[in-house]
Amino acid sequence: MTELDPLKYPIGKFTPPTSYTEQQMLAWIDDIRSLPGKVRNAVMPLTEAQLDTPYRPGGWTIRQVVHHIADSHINAFIRLKWTLTEDNPTIKPYEEADWALLPDYKLPVEPSLRMLEGLHLRFVAILESLNDDQWDRTFVHPASGETIPLRKLLGLYAWHGNHHLAHIKGAKF
Repeated sequence: MTELDPLKYPIGKFTPPTSYTEQQMLAWIDDIRSLPGKVRNAVMPLTEAQLDTPYRPGGWTIRQVVHHIADSHINAFIRLKWTLTEDNPTIKPYEEADWALLPDYKLPVEPSLRMLEGLHLRFVAILESLNDDQWDRTFVHPASGETIPLRKLLGLYAWHGNHHLAHIKGAKF
């Protein structure tokens, strides 16, 4: 563990459970549901200078984090849909660090906040409709070769949103 680890992983790294309970999965769906409002509430009081401040030394700015959450969760949503409509698809990974350098990451955060609001409404609508057989559906991540069930995708992205929300809330200005 390095001295930056608590700043990199303020809520710890994601550790998938050995078994998935209905109670835990419902809590994760609630995390997905509430994330857009929590991110909006965390960033709205911030000044432009604060939005352009890294959340940790060598880290992304708060603005980049907000845009990253939107991009990452769009990818998760597409992975969910592929997995529900194709047999064990191989998903397309992306270079998130490179995406954070593109010009749209300098835009105001409002477009990404709106994207998160609409996206998460749709995300939750699908998640709440899944039956046990659908939760067992899987996709392959080509970078790791891992076959990932939708239950794990849910937990990972619930954690991911809370992980970056903690970065925003923990930033020192």
